[in-house]
Amino acid sequence: MKLPVFVVDAFTAKAFHGNPAAVCLLENKLDEDMHQKIAREMNLSETAFIRKLHPTDNFTQSSCFGLRWFTPASEVPLCGHATLASAAVLFDKIKNVNSTLTFVTLSGELKARRAEDGIILDLPLYPAHPQDFHEVEDLIKTAIGDTRVQDMCYSPDTRKLLVRLSDTYKRSFLENLKVNTQDLPQVESTGKVKGLILTLKGEPGGQTPAFDFYSRYFAPWVGVAEDPVTGSAHAVLSSYWSQQLGKKDMHAFQCSRRGGELEMSLRPDGRVDIRGATAVVLEGTLTA
Repeated sequence: MKLPVFVVDAFTAKAFHGNPAAVCLLENKLDEDMHQKIAREMNLSETAFIRKLHPTDNFTQSSCFGLRWFTPASEVPLCGHATLASAAVLFDKIKNVNSTLTFVTLSGELKARRAEDGIILDLPLYPAHPQDFHEVEDLIKTAIGDTRVQDMCYSPDTRKLLVRLSDTYKRSFLENLKVNTQDLPQVESTGKVKGLILTLKGEPGGQTPAFDFYSRYFAPWVGVAEDPVTGSAHAVLSSYWSQQLGKKDMHAFQCSRRGGELEMSLRPDGRVDIRGATAVVLEGTLTA
C-alpha cells in the first residue's frame, strides 16, 4: 500500500509554526484499523484522511470529499486545523479547480473556501454555558493550581471546559503558565470533559498586534497534552468572546510554544468563519 502524505503547518504562513497536521489522500478504501496505525506512526496531534465519496471522483475536479481525523490515540469528531491543512493540500498541491470544497465529517458538512490571504473554514458555532466551579474544582486545581479564575463555561456539544483567567493577568502569564496535563484523565474520568481551554482577554495594541483574546488548549483525554493551534476550540471561544466583547469579528492568538493566529467572523446562520494561513512542509509517500 502506498499513500500520498503531506505535513502542513496550519494557522501560520511560516514553516515550523502553527499546528502541524498530516494529510493522507485515499484513492481506495482503507482498513478501519489502519487509520489509527497511521496516525500513531505520524505522531502529530492530528492526521486527516481525505477519501473519495464516489468511484468516479478525483481529487482535482471533485468538490466534495469524506474527511476523518485521528489523534495518535483515537478518532475525534472535529478538528479545525487538520481541515484547514486538508483544504490546503487539495487547493495548493493537488491544484483542485474549485473555489469551495465540502467535507463530509462526523460533525456534518464543513466547507473550506479560498481567500486572498489563506483559507476560510465554515465551522459550527458551539455555545458554552456557565459551569459550577465546585463540580470541576479538582480538575482546575490539578491543571493550574491557585491561578485566579474569572469565569468558567462548558460546551456540551464538544465536551470542552472553558476557563477564563483573571483579567489581571497578561499574555506573558498565559504563555509561561505550567499546566499539569498528565494527571487530568485520572482526575476527570467521567467522560464529561475531553478538552480544557484556558483563555484570557486581549490587550490593547502597541508595538505588537492587538488581539481580542488569547488561549491555550489541552486534550490529554485523547492523547494530546497541548495542541498548538486549535480550530475546534475557537468554535467555542468565538461564541463566548463574542458575547463578552459584543463583537462578531475577532482576531485571536493561541499562546502555545509554536503559536498561531486566527480570524473569526460569526455568521447569522449560527456558524463561524475561521480564516487561517498554511505552510506545506513535507510531502511524500507512505508505504505499508
